[in-house]
Amino acid sequence: MERLEITVHGKVQGVWFRKFTHKKAKELGLHGYVTNQNNGTVFIEATGEKKELDIFIHWLENKGSPLSKVTSVAIIKLNTEKQFNSFEIKR
Repeated sequence: MERLEITVHGKVQGVWFRKFTHKKAKELGLHGYVTNQNNGTVFIEATGEKKELDIFIHWLENKGSPLSKVTSVAIIKLNTEKQFNSFEIKR
């Protein structure tokens, strides 16, 4: 089990990015949350198995929502002490 903080840069707000991210995370069995930041980025905290997190990161970098344009993804690996019961969209 791994836990990551992910910041997604680019055209990622106002393009349904959080909704599509939520759907993909649930498909992969990840837990955590996704939220918009005041600086125009999207912040994600996610826990799950390494394989599923790798798939998720690849999806964030290369697909996202149909109208999004991701320019970069910053990832920080954290300790796994904090646990989530589901994956949700925070406003």
